[in-house]
Amino acid sequence: MQSMRSIIFKRGAGTTNRTGLAAAGALAALVGGADACAAPVSGVDTQYVDEAVRVQDDTYRHLNGKWLEHFEIPADKASYNSFEVVRDATEAQLQRLVEDASRAGPDAPAEARKVAALYASFMDEERLATLGLKPLGPELAAIDALKSKHELAGLIARLNRTDALAPYEIGVLPDFRDSTKYAVFIGQSGLGMPDRDYYLQDDAKMRQTRTLYLAHVERLLALAHDAQAHADAASILALETSMARIQWTKVENRDPVKTYNKTTLAALPALMPGYDWPAYAADAGFAGTVDYVIIAQPSYFAGLAKLIAGTPLPVWKAYFKWQVLSAAAPYLSAPFVDERFAFAGTVLRGVPENRPRRKRGLELLDGAIGEALGRLYVEKNFPPENKARMVALVRSLTDAYRADIGTLDWMGPETKTGAQAKLAKLAVKIGYPDRWRDYSALEIAPDDLWGNVRRANLFEFRRNIAKLGKPIDRGEWDMTPQTVNAYYNPLKNEIVFPAAILQPPFFNVAAEDAVNYGGIGAVIGHEISHGFDDQGSQFDADGNLHDWFTAEDHAKFAAKTRTLVEQYTRYEPVPGFHVNGELTLGENIADNSGLAIALKAYKIALQGRAAPVLDGLAAEQRIFYGWVGVWRGKTRENDAVRLIKTDPHSPSAVRGTAPLRNQDEFYGAFGVKEGDKMYLPPGERVSIW
Repeated sequence: MQSMRSIIFKRGAGTTNRTGLAAAGALAALVGGADACAAPVSGVDTQYVDEAVRVQDDTYRHLNGKWLEHFEIPADKASYNSFEVVRDATEAQLQRLVEDASRAGPDAPAEARKVAALYASFMDEERLATLGLKPLGPELAAIDALKSKHELAGLIARLNRTDALAPYEIGVLPDFRDSTKYAVFIGQSGLGMPDRDYYLQDDAKMRQTRTLYLAHVERLLALAHDAQAHADAASILALETSMARIQWTKVENRDPVKTYNKTTLAALPALMPGYDWPAYAADAGFAGTVDYVIIAQPSYFAGLAKLIAGTPLPVWKAYFKWQVLSAAAPYLSAPFVDERFAFAGTVLRGVPENRPRRKRGLELLDGAIGEALGRLYVEKNFPPENKARMVALVRSLTDAYRADIGTLDWMGPETKTGAQAKLAKLAVKIGYPDRWRDYSALEIAPDDLWGNVRRANLFEFRRNIAKLGKPIDRGEWDMTPQTVNAYYNPLKNEIVFPAAILQPPFFNVAAEDAVNYGGIGAVIGHEISHGFDDQGSQFDADGNLHDWFTAEDHAKFAAKTRTLVEQYTRYEPVPGFHVNGELTLGENIADNSGLAIALKAYKIALQGRAAPVLDGLAAEQRIFYGWVGVWRGKTRENDAVRLIKTDPHSPSAVRGTAPLRNQDEFYGAFGVKEGDKMYLPPGERVSIW
């Protein structure tokens, strides 16, 4: 589906997949690095070097080759990479915390009791088996009770409140044009498969996936006692295909100007004639609070009005029942769980086995009461010295950016002034929020799993709606402390690094700084660069959608990025499926920029001292190896296709390879010359920072 996250432009450093624990051997195999010791060590993990591959021909495979050849992705995972390594370690820590909370009993703090109760409700498979479809009774009955399409607006509002898919979804964000206040954003949604291409692209892979999707919809409806499951499944696929035809592409949705369409509530009926927008606004909770909304894709909503008018009510009822079933299936009895996983896990991502239930329980906790769990996590696993080290690293990266802005060939004086102003106002958040979220109003019962899920979704929906009319909460976090990722948010001009990512292989406290600059340093540089990439550069220092580039500088920047699009589009990770250079442009800019600025920041941090040679490796070699090691990973083919279609990040092997070829320092560090496969002629290299 097209999520509101694509409209928000919160930019993460890595994948968003949630993953579970792997075998201890797999964890040890990927972490590598050195133990704490008095003398600094290189921190470069060389145990998987494939000497048969020259570093000048394929640096990624040279460093990682033996692992790539022999490592088997765990059966419950779609991929395995450095993010998974740290997630595995973090999940082990979280599991112990949840077990401690479960043993603590009634004397535990209130939020710890809620963590324990929600986890208990998920783990009670025996009760779920006896309940069957009963937890969904009220929602399915409400759909059956629909008497006319005029009532669809109220139903969609209820689905939006509880996180089931509907033809559109809403979010509350800072207004792109006035970052001092919140606005309601409404954008396309409602597809059961990952992207419109799954419905429209005419190749063997997509045709097969559509056939399997149709069968999956039919089986799930049959489990819910739909007597005409076969016919309803066909109608649902046809309806979703019609929705896909009128939806905007992910590339189109990257444009913050085109997706900002301020529309008064009074004008909404003209956008969708016959649709009861007043009922939707009232049921969603923003009627009387705002006088306008932001419509992301106006042509989609115009098309949706025609689709609603031309589709019989029974088809809409079948569609909404399907969406409720699909959303609830992971929280029902085993037949529903297994059927949902068979498609979402195995067909779409190629994963043979579902994750163990306890790991899925941790994922639920993270999504439903993530900051309550995060508070427990930080108290046990994030010492103050980790935060202090990160503050120093961030300072060195911002110093490098500040110095580099003055040397850029694609920025004129006026644009450089704006860039320095934006960098000066950059907010940095490390580890965890200063103020924790209050879950006291959220009811959690140990014997009501689906009720807990619905109430948690409703709690989050209402928490966001309640922001309307209030000052912007600059302290709010959009990731939990236990999330292994990071992001830049242009609406607040902030970079955010949760506690969990500050572990090996991203950050090795025992290693000399070079490898860390290639790891977490380049990730920091990656996130900062989002403030100046093709999307982030359209927002000013205060988070407003305001063009502060000169026309001449826009043209220079566009010329560089066109070359980058062409570079990345040539990569073909799966036969027949090339990287989408336009979809991944922002992240590719960030990868190249983050690595370039990390090289500069390391030199600044040396303060004139000579960089040490460790384990026979010069500092620049360790920085590049640090980068390449971070992107060591493998992905199942089905998931690789899904990510190529939907993920704004390039695949791991591309991220570990392509940015090296654009760094002039790489050629000197490893003696890369014309004729070597890693060689890129100087005129074709893209240097942004």
